[in-house]
Amino acid sequence: MRMPLGRPSLRPYLPYKQTVTAGQDGLVAHFLGTSSVLLSDGKTSVLSDGFVTRPGMLRVAMGKIAPDRSLVRSAIARLQVEDLAAVVCAHSHYDHALDAPVWAVETGAELVGSHSTANIGRGLGVPESSLRVVADRSTVSYGRFDLTFLNSVHSPGDHCPGTVDEPLVPPARAGAWKTGTAYSVLIAHPAGRILLHASANFRPGALRGRHADVIYLGIGSLGRQPPEFLHTYWDEVVVATGARRVILVHWDDFFVGLHRPLRPMPYFLDDLDATMSRLLPLARRHGVDVVLPVTWHPSAPLAGLA
Repeated sequence: MRMPLGRPSLRPYLPYKQTVTAGQDGLVAHFLGTSSVLLSDGKTSVLSDGFVTRPGMLRVAMGKIAPDRSLVRSAIARLQVEDLAAVVCAHSHYDHALDAPVWAVETGAELVGSHSTANIGRGLGVPESSLRVVADRSTVSYGRFDLTFLNSVHSPGDHCPGTVDEPLVPPARAGAWKTGTAYSVLIAHPAGRILLHASANFRPGALRGRHADVIYLGIGSLGRQPPEFLHTYWDEVVVATGARRVILVHWDDFFVGLHRPLRPMPYFLDDLDATMSRLLPLARRHGVDVVLPVTWHPSAPLAGLA
């Protein structure tokens, strides 16, 4: 019998575990859990979210939270980040935007996202010159990276809808980090095109005509949705963009620190087994590679697709 506090095992999905890149040539990615991904071409780096504090479930539910600057600084040192140009927030919940302003302050990178993300940045002292608010379909460039922001929607069951309308100074309750605008971010680089799609939802037709080689595909909460929803999500995001590889993100238990191996959310919050049982046949049908990323280690998301 499945226990509500139990969780799926990753053992059945080990064949999909990412291949670690030995060298540092080309476009390299580092995954930091949830939907935090650092992309670098050796001259310029861009980061999505950068959520490394990962406060525990009890604190999130009952107390107040704040970014742990020491954990952000440790991540910067561990990854040897010296060329970070932008920190992009997929939306403004704490598991995306809690630490992003600290990365910006520590590295001098721009903090990019919605008006809500900008107000979270202001609350942590990000200078106005380092705040960039983007609109639907706008493109910003950093080095050889061109980032196009496409308005999207949060996955079903958004517990903190709304906007952050004034500077947010932590510590604060987790619900203070409201959604703001959710984005799907298309990253064009001479090496290829990558879509960062953090939330497992879609705007019908929004990605038609947009091409991506690889998608960092958010699958959080899909295990609690009807199978038809996942099928439509796949069609609207993966099939619509013609992607040949999906790297699964936002499936891990983000109440656990990154000093421990990633593990799926407990069954009472999501069901990774249900998601994978529906997603993998779709991937096989469409000839799409599926990758389960691991933290900290470098990978080459576009390798083998030329």
